[in-house]
Amino acid sequence: MKISIIAVGKIKENYLKDAIGEYLKRLSAFANMQIIEIPDAQCPENLSEAQKNIVLQKEGEKILAQISPKSFVYALAIDGKKLSSEKFSENIQNNMTNGVSHITFIIGGSLGLNSEILQKSDFRLSFSDMTFPHQLMRVILLEQVYRSFKIIAGEPYHK
Repeated sequence: MKISIIAVGKIKENYLKDAIGEYLKRLSAFANMQIIEIPDAQCPENLSEAQKNIVLQKEGEKILAQISPKSFVYALAIDGKKLSSEKFSENIQNNMTNGVSHITFIIGGSLGLNSEILQKSDFRLSFSDMTFPHQLMRVILLEQVYRSFKIIAGEPYHK
């Protein structure tokens, strides 16, 4: 199984880099992991709706260029479907059973994802109604993917 995470923005904080590195190491027993960073557009605090759409469009084009055509795509979106860890694991396992060999997760930047990315995704996934920093979301996602593989393997990590 190959898993790609396409994420807008760079991780600058060492504690987040360390956590990401730890989960990537743990996940290497289950999947070939890849993180693709898309540069976030520099923009002022108070964007007009038109400016926001331009930024989302530019980021969206860069994201689309990185998506493998045969990949099953999860877009992380606050309005997506919420799953328990068990149901998320079941969803991943169903993909594997159905012959999916590449899964891609997309994490937008501070403005979210443009509508084209959301429409082209196979599944919109929400972790919460709360808003999380997109840098921290990488750690949360990696932990849940790791938890999913431990559940699939029947190992005791998930309690």
